[in-house]
Amino acid sequence: MKLATLKDMSRDGKLLVVSKNLKKAIHAKSAPTMQSALDDWDNVAPRLKEEYDQLNAGNAEAAFDFDETACTSPLPRAPQWLDGSAYVNHVELVRKARNAEMPPSFWEDPLMYQGGSDTFLAPHENIKMESTDWGIDMEAETAVILGDVPMGAKKEKTLDYVRLIMLVNDVSLRGLIPQELGKGFGFVQSKPSSAFSPVAITPDELGDAWKDGKVNLPISVDLNDLPLGRVHAGVDMTFNFGKLIEHAAKTRPLSAGTIIGSGTISNKDKDGGPGKPIVQGGLGYCCLAEERMVETILDGKPSTPFMQFGDNVKIYMNDEDGNSIFGMMNQDVEKYNPPA
Repeated sequence: MKLATLKDMSRDGKLLVVSKNLKKAIHAKSAPTMQSALDDWDNVAPRLKEEYDQLNAGNAEAAFDFDETACTSPLPRAPQWLDGSAYVNHVELVRKARNAEMPPSFWEDPLMYQGGSDTFLAPHENIKMESTDWGIDMEAETAVILGDVPMGAKKEKTLDYVRLIMLVNDVSLRGLIPQELGKGFGFVQSKPSSAFSPVAITPDELGDAWKDGKVNLPISVDLNDLPLGRVHAGVDMTFNFGKLIEHAAKTRPLSAGTIIGSGTISNKDKDGGPGKPIVQGGLGYCCLAEERMVETILDGKPSTPFMQFGDNVKIYMNDEDGNSIFGMMNQDVEKYNPPA
């Protein structure tokens, strides 16, 4: 089942059922919004599935052409947004570039931060920032939307609470991160609003590509229409979503609509070393910071700049036949002028 949220005058938009090929859509009859569907998933999901099957069979009434540019993120706002760091290869590169040892516990216990969830960007909404001195970066990830998860749920059961899967651009301001982390608390200013793919899907839509709590397909990242990353989301993922959910629910329950991200998708090179740029025969990167870290390790300093005003980033994922699964995040970096 594929679902999206159409922009309207409200904060939460209108729930759409989208065809498997992303060509057609209908206004959902079973629930007005994505959050209302998640709040009563056991009752609503079977009815949404009936609507989805009718749409794919060409029997749905009032079907219209699906326009992903008219969509918000599937949840325009959420009860909670928790982003993990499941690809420890990425964390290891960060520390290696700083000549810092990585504690062994990082291979056993996930890192996770709580981001702002009140104002997500739409998938085709520009990234507006006051200054490029802040180090504007993309982070391409996969994410899951959960039903209600009880406190203390264990990883052997937590995948049962996954309702939907989507992609993320976890926008990061690299120039602001060191000062915030240096204070001993977490991210606030350095993690502005994230964007999510136009479409969220139920796990069964991935077939065999949803295995062991991982999305086993490459994710594509293009910067200014040139390939930056073709990194495989199912490879080098140290902690699957079952473990990430267990970590998040250790001391508190998670309410329906909670989103958990994988963290920046990151692969080692086939020789076991740092990943290489696509132009050098590698799989590339899902964020510019990782490319800069590899440059620092190899050359002593980074040479790749962070995003500038006017730059464009596209993030998407195709199935093995080349068909888009989630639609595309397509965002320009735009100069923001704050209110006087």
